[in-house]
Parts: sequence; C-alpha cells; structure tokens
Amino acid sequence: MEERLNIALTYYSRKDVQESILNFCKNRETIPRHKDIFGKRPDTLEYPQDLLNQIKKGFTSFHCSQELWINPLELSTDLNEKQLNSLRKGWDLILDIDSKYLDYSKIAAELIIQALKFHNIKNLGIKFSGGKGMHIIVPWKAFPSEIAGKKTKDMFPDWPRVITSYLTEIIKPKLIEKITELTIKQDYVKDFEASKKVIPDLVLVSSRHLFRAPYSLHEKGLVSAVIDKEELKNFQPKLAEPFRVKIKNFYPQAKNEEARELLISALDWFKSKKKEERKTKEYEEIKIDKSRIIYPPSILKILEGLSDGRKRALFILINYFKSLGLDFSEVEKKIREWNLKNNPPLKENYLFSQLSWHKNQKKVLPPNYDKYYQDIGITPTEEEEKYKNPVNYTVKKSRRR
Repeated sequence: MEERLNIALTYYSRKDVQESILNFCKNRETIPRHKDIFGKRPDTLEYPQDLLNQIKKGFTSFHCSQELWINPLELSTDLNEKQLNSLRKGWDLILDIDSKYLDYSKIAAELIIQALKFHNIKNLGIKFSGGKGMHIIVPWKAFPSEIAGKKTKDMFPDWPRVITSYLTEIIKPKLIEKITELTIKQDYVKDFEASKKVIPDLVLVSSRHLFRAPYSLHEKGLVSAVIDKEELKNFQPKLAEPFRVKIKNFYPQAKNEEARELLISALDWFKSKKKEERKTKEYEEIKIDKSRIIYPPSILKILEGLSDGRKRALFILINYFKSLGLDFSEVEKKIREWNLKNNPPLKENYLFSQLSWHKNQKKVLPPNYDKYYQDIGITPTEEEEKYKNPVNYTVKKSRRR
C-alpha cells in the first residue's frame, strides 16, 4: 500500500506528467480516486500542487469529465437540465472501449478509427485505459455548433450516445469476424464463450460522466498512456509502466465541423431505427411480378447515382427492395450496381456493414415522401405524393400493368 503511494507520488512529481494532466483537465470536472473511492464532487485541478496534494491524501488516479464547463465548481446534483446547459461550453466525444481482453479492445479501436476516417475524421486521439480498454477522443471543435435548430452543446449525453450506438452497429459484423479469427488462432476464450459474447462494448455516457484522464495511473499500476495510430496494433502494456512511459498529446487540433458528417449520419440512423422499432407489424409478402416492377420517379432518380446523400439513399433503397419481397441476394446485387454509379461510391466497409445489418432485420417500409427525400436532392412528383410511400406507388402501378 505504502509502496504504491510512493510510486504514485514519484510519478506525479514528473513535470511533464503534471503539465499533460493539467492542460487536458482545464475546464473539466476532475475527481481523484483510490480503488473504488472517489473524492468529493465537484472538483478541479488547476496547479501542480493541487495534484500532489490529492496524492498525499492517498488518491492514486484522476478522472475527468468529457463535458467542458464554464466553471466546473458551480456544478451540483441539484441543477436541472437548463442550468447544466447554461454552464456547459461543449463536450468531447469519448469512445470508451471496455473489453475482457486487451487484444479485443485493440481490434475494436482499429475498426472505430476506420469508421471515423470513413466519415472524414482524421484528427483524433487514442490512449490505453490502463487496464484492458482503449479510449478514443474526437474534440469538441470538430462538431457543428447547431443541427436542425438544436445547440450541439446542449445535447449531452443524448447525441454522444447516438454516435456511440451508431459506430457500434457499423463495426459489429467486422468486429465479430476478426475476434472469431483471433479466438480460433490463439485460443483466447478459454472459458469457451462464443466470440459474439465477449466483443468489446462502447460504454454509453451519462450526465457528468467521468473517464480516466490521460497519463493518470490505473489502480492496477499502469499508466493511461497515449498511443499513436501506427503503434496501436503492436501496443503492449509494458509500454505504459510509470517510469517508462513517454508523454504525447491526447488532444489533437481538429478542424472546424470535421465531425459534422458523423453526427448527421448517426442522427439519421437513429431516426430510422426508432421508426423501425415503432413498426412492429411485419409486412406481408407483396405479390407483384418482380420482373415487371414499375419504379417511382424518385427511386429512378436515386438509382442514377448520387454525389450527396448517398447513405440516406442507401437506407431508402434497401428497405424499398426488401419491402417488395426481393430475395436479399437480389437486393444486394441491385445495391452494388447502384453504388458503382455514385460519385464517389460508398466505401466497401460501410456498404458491407449496412447490408449485413439489414439482412437480418424485419421488413419495414422506406421513409414516406417527406423532407427526407428533399434533403438528398430528390423531389417527389405530385403523383408520387398521393401514394405517400414509394412501395405503395410500385404496388399500385405494377398491379395495373
């Protein structure tokens, strides 16, 4: 016990460690911890002596908020949502990967980084949790200040949770595949759990959620060390030993609105998911001649290929073809033919993940003719709008032929 505290005091006495922690924790609620006991809330770290005083009291690690506050010391459990919003400056997206095995966390982190890159996010930070997990950060600056009249800073924790769920859904098929390969190759799952039961989880955030600060010690003795993207695959815990670790920047210089596409895609996905959940009724097999389908003008326009709105168009097309009763192999064939016409085509990993997910879902109608289509540059005709939905249009027209 005393030895661990001496190690902590020696480690936190390093000027580079102090500077790294204090710089990151600015404008954040920052709480000390020893084992399962946290210090009082709210609290902050402003000076090196603040940090060392907590260590002398017996605390060994520091946990901070992903929310950025005007004054963290004004926080209270008595504050309502409006009062919290008035104090909040913004929030960073923290993707907290929790796993039974470190190698699984590394695989999940690699896939998440690929998914973020696909959404045009290049500036992110990665760090080892100090245990068996990984943390990925997308800075607040990368997000738009407002979407659809809602201030992004006020949408915590809802929007970070939506993004986290969206990324989980995207990477899940590939994650299970890669973990299964590793399990077979190295016999990782010694208690014979199925790979899908031990896949890493992305921890969903809540109000005033805390995570381990970069370069804080973990209770098990290792450091929550920052990792370069190129180092992730070969990272080993020994590189996070307190007196071996090298200090690197966890908080990158993001570009303004770099994460706009990610946020909009996640919100669109969530909206569609909620619609699906409300539609519990399975659609009966539509009896039309599949070789003589009459497409609505809006669907024909989409099938010509798009440069904007391709992801939302993909959602429309998959549900449109599924609702018509096409075999899923035929649905996939049509989707891939359509994607070749897009400029540029959707990336294969995104296409694969979407097709894999929709393959095992119940049939649901594509969105009705509304602003959803106009947002991707498609304006339904007056005749189409009479039928409300592209599937209704096709069924009525095809049966009359």
